[in-house]
Amino acid sequence: MKVLVLAGGNSPERDVSFSSGCMISNALADKGHEVALVDVFLGIDAPADGLSTLFKKHPDYQKQVFAIPSTPPDLNKIISSRTPDTGMFFGQNVLDCCRLADVVFLALHGAAGENGQIQAAFDLLNIRYTGTDFPGCVLAMDKLVTKEILSANGLPTPPSVLIPRGGAVNWQEIEALGYPCVIKPLRGGSSIGVSIPVNSEEFLTGLQEAQAAMDKYDRGILVEKYIDGREYCVGIIDRTALPVIEIIPNEGWFDYEKKYQAGLTKEVCPADLPMSLMLKMQTIAFDIHLALHLGFYSRIDFKVDSDDNIYCLEANTLPGMTPTSLFPQEAAAAGINYAALCDRIVRYEAVR
Repeated sequence: MKVLVLAGGNSPERDVSFSSGCMISNALADKGHEVALVDVFLGIDAPADGLSTLFKKHPDYQKQVFAIPSTPPDLNKIISSRTPDTGMFFGQNVLDCCRLADVVFLALHGAAGENGQIQAAFDLLNIRYTGTDFPGCVLAMDKLVTKEILSANGLPTPPSVLIPRGGAVNWQEIEALGYPCVIKPLRGGSSIGVSIPVNSEEFLTGLQEAQAAMDKYDRGILVEKYIDGREYCVGIIDRTALPVIEIIPNEGWFDYEKKYQAGLTKEVCPADLPMSLMLKMQTIAFDIHLALHLGFYSRIDFKVDSDDNIYCLEANTLPGMTPTSLFPQEAAAAGINYAALCDRIVRYEAVR
């Protein structure tokens, strides 16, 4: 098949997306597909012999590599560097390249990549793409909407309050949650703008950090009760829960640097859990996947406290596919190697 891998974009997770995109492209080429990797925001120049020649397969395909820096990118610099400016989110020749492909593999993370905007545009343009469709992306991207749906379905998630954009902090609500608590941009990812304050002074600093990382569509900032416990993820693919993975940072919590810099976090998969707890978490993950109307694959993040109470932190419609990402590790534990995982995803989307 002819597969266009879309990466980059203009979200704080741009670098993460490029790392995922490079690995996905290499894997699909290894599986015999014709592949092109394109930055959805900056676009690409058209070769003299036409856009179709951008798609390469072995032996002409050249492997791609991108190492994620330890800090998020300077988006203002990237946005100002775009030439020509197309006047829209999609960069030069992006949509034309998408129309040439049998399937577009979305290697995007955050903002337009996961909030449903690209998916809605592709639905109107009759472009096939991987991952969750527009409705599911909308539900999963907004953490407060996700919580409301989970609560309505009796699915566990930590208590939280919303600080509306431009609104004042209701300190009574914050004190009721207690310290430490977790501050999150409502639509963010990769722990960008997330903090865990232990007092009111740190809370105000964390609030400023979250405000700086807010998506322009964010309704506000989420403050969540901190769950003291162990952190796990459960991937879902083709209506099947993958083995549970445990995340154990060498120190502190699972922030941006520890997510993507090798050696800073230990991952154990399958997690060392009693069978009953593992099955319960997998069942809850699948129920969340269905409640949010997610697509062929997803990843659900959890905390489990000392009494084995399970809490969903969030759902991911386009799980990371970087060298340190959790979803591919879970798939590997289930006997699905990285190249087979990518191939399975595009083949499903090509025929559905």
